[in-house]
Amino acid sequence: MLDRVQKLFVFLVALTSGIRPVRWRMAPAVALIAALWASAPLRGAAQAAPAWLDTFESRLEILALTQTLNAEILSSTSATRTLEKWCGDHRMAADPTIVARRIAGVDKAPTAEQLQRLQVASASEVKYRRVELRCGRHVLSEADNWYVPGRLTAEMNRLLETTDTAFGYVVRPLQPYRRTFAVTLLWSPLPAGWEQQARPKARSVQRARPLALPAEIFEHRAMLYTGDHQPFSEVDERYQGQLLAFSRSR
Repeated sequence: MLDRVQKLFVFLVALTSGIRPVRWRMAPAVALIAALWASAPLRGAAQAAPAWLDTFESRLEILALTQTLNAEILSSTSATRTLEKWCGDHRMAADPTIVARRIAGVDKAPTAEQLQRLQVASASEVKYRRVELRCGRHVLSEADNWYVPGRLTAEMNRLLETTDTAFGYVVRPLQPYRRTFAVTLLWSPLPAGWEQQARPKARSVQRARPLALPAEIFEHRAMLYTGDHQPFSEVDERYQGQLLAFSRSR
């Protein structure tokens, strides 16, 4: 196991040394490599671990996981489907279907810049909703969504107004794609410059404390377009620490 952790350490040093700490993108090929490292089972793993421990190894694994998920969302046409796959792959719920719980009492008028990006003349053409995207009992992301109902079908608008169906599921017939224009890392499990610092002294599993996960990990702002390249939605998505709240093997 030590040999694998050492190799992962070297890989992440190379991966992060050229990445800006606030805004960055990863190529799908890099994401695939990171995913393979993160998902490979540890030799001798058998005992379920309900929480992350505050060790260098755990923080290194979290860094690989969060950067991989970030890149997968960036390269995907649907964040909802990416979260559904994540939930299913990590067995976070018996049914990994993503459900959107609407948060009432919140309203954000679109700015002039948002109206321009949506290619509409007036805020009256735009609707707003805030949701929590849930998988089972886990909140995976919170999202603000400004969308143009006139570019959706009547059935799509009905589903958005009256059900908990996630936006990504509802608009799938439009063959949408995403263009992310801002990515912000809200938390890092390792401090800046960690790759140039001496590795901390290892703690035994028995002595290690549970690692407190943050409320939010990273944020994406993106435009959604129809298959005919017409903008119909702008989203501000904040991905939650509960993405890491899955049972693990030691």
